[in-house]
Amino acid sequence: MTKPNYILEDQIGFIMRLANQRHTGIFADLMGDDITPTQFATLAKLRELESCTQNKLGRYTAMDGATIKGVVGRLSKRGLVETRTDPSDSRRLLVELTNAGKELIEKAIIRGHKITADTLKPLSTKEQVQLVNLLQKIT
Repeated sequence: MTKPNYILEDQIGFIMRLANQRHTGIFADLMGDDITPTQFATLAKLRELESCTQNKLGRYTAMDGATIKGVVGRLSKRGLVETRTDPSDSRRLLVELTNAGKELIEKAIIRGHKITADTLKPLSTKEQVQLVNLLQKIT
């Protein structure tokens, strides 16, 4: 019986995992210990929205309820975000950046642009646009 041809290194999941590992390494090198990728995503989205329910924030940042709750809790302990009850529904929490959170994310965004540029550096400008568009298409 012949085995079907399956070369691990040619599979999209394996290639995407390698690309993610490379990106994660670049993120860690440039961002240091200031914030994790999930904390960065949370702070960046709050910078954009100013205020958001914790539930929606999780959806906007592709995190499940338990993960976003943990991320918000850690950011809150560091004084980077604050939560308050949503006046329109007391069962929901609104999350907002504190002044310290605003300062941190402004500095982090500068590094975030460099992280993106370094991750995509091996590609031409045209290839960078193509890659981002193709990845968005499959997500």
